[in-house]
Order: sequence, then C-alpha cells, then structure tokens
Amino acid sequence: MSNGAKRLFKLFAKNIKESRGAGQYQANGINISCVHCRHDKFEHGYAQLNTAFLSFLNLDFANRSANTLTCHRCGYVHWFNKDIKRV
Repeated sequence: MSNGAKRLFKLFAKNIKESRGAGQYQANGINISCVHCRHDKFEHGYAQLNTAFLSFLNLDFANRSANTLTCHRCGYVHWFNKDIKRV
C-alpha cells in the first residue's frame, strides 16, 4: 500500500472516530475558544494544504493536511498546523 493511501485511511479513521459532534479541544495544552464569539465547542475536520507543484503533477493526495475547528455557535473556522486534542 502506498504512503498516500495509508495517510488517506488514517484520516478517514480519525474522522469516523471523532464524529461524535461538537466538543472542547486543546492545542499544545491550551484550551481553545473561538476568537470571534469566545464559544468553546467546535466541530473537528481536516483540510488539504495543496501546493502548486503537486497539484500540477496531479498528486494532491501527497500534500499535508491541517486540522480545522469550526465554532459550533458562529461558524468561524480555526486552522491548526499541529495536532489538537479533544478534551
């Protein structure tokens, strides 16, 4: 199995595992609150960080992904390049 396919399955498994609805999260041991409305419940997701070169080669799956947290109250989307933890 290729490295890209392994990453895809890992992301899919994480999405299934964390599809429990809105929750509270921490980044680097710090509780996260919305920068817009100060709410502390978020929906977790992932976003692909595409690069022009890999997109040109049709290899978008090989790009890194970022963690996203969408505020459950106002919908503001927060992006994280590091791992986050549900608390």
